[in-house]
Amino acid sequence: MLHFLQEHWRSAVEILILWVFIYQLYRTFRATRGARILVGLAMIFVVLTLASQFLQLEVMQFIITRVAVVAALALLIIFQPELRMALARLGSSRLWSFNSTQQQEFLGTLSDAVWQLSQKRYGALFAIERTMGLKDHIETGVGIKGVLSPELALTIFHPKTALHDGGVILSGERIVAASCVFSVSQSEVGDRSMGLRHRAAIGLTEESDAVTIVVSEETGQVSICIDGKIERNLEEDVFRERLEEIFLSDSDVDDNEEGFDEEGLDEEIIREQLDSQDRVAAGGGRSMVSD
Repeated sequence: MLHFLQEHWRSAVEILILWVFIYQLYRTFRATRGARILVGLAMIFVVLTLASQFLQLEVMQFIITRVAVVAALALLIIFQPELRMALARLGSSRLWSFNSTQQQEFLGTLSDAVWQLSQKRYGALFAIERTMGLKDHIETGVGIKGVLSPELALTIFHPKTALHDGGVILSGERIVAASCVFSVSQSEVGDRSMGLRHRAAIGLTEESDAVTIVVSEETGQVSICIDGKIERNLEEDVFRERLEEIFLSDSDVDDNEEGFDEEGLDEEIIREQLDSQDRVAAGGGRSMVSD
């Protein structure tokens, strides 16, 4: 047994690495339109390879070998958005600079603001920055840098104000920008009743680790989006518990770090996080009034 392990331990390591890689690849590409393309190309490649080997078609084998290199480059182009998202998540390292008490206060304020918006049927879209910066999206909106409060949120999202059309980005306890444009989701959305506001909320969480919150203008219903998935029609108690589950669990690994630094936050907001992305919001327009 020991002799077998000494001879084949490298094979076990290779299998483990490949399994982790394939699993992460699956998590990244599932539920996207590109997933169908990937499956289709893989099926064609497997069928042609098996057929050429079984029937000993030397010309086919030669063509497949040469085309494989070109196909690999084509896949990098086809799946560019998904690959950039995965690499950005891998490379992000900054944790929330809140301590637990300040996070609880912030989440309580945010929850109060969301439910006041819901009661008044004001359509709203919040994006909460986490470990990945949202600098590119902040630049599409109007800078504010104001401390979050229910009154400020109601003012921004009032239907008669100039900034209500778009998303608000939160970094720390501050609103850093309003009327921001988010890319519409590239995933297959089964519920056709979701409008641009919900699809934009999902889209941002597909390309970053931000958490987005949507208030429906038509029904007042509240939804949370995280990792490209949407949780709709949440009750107030469930909504508060879900926020604590998402953000307070993130802070458990950072409880011993220094508390929140307001001056440092301003520097973090304008820091260079990622190379400028060249993706343009799908649809080309700024209007996200529709739910």
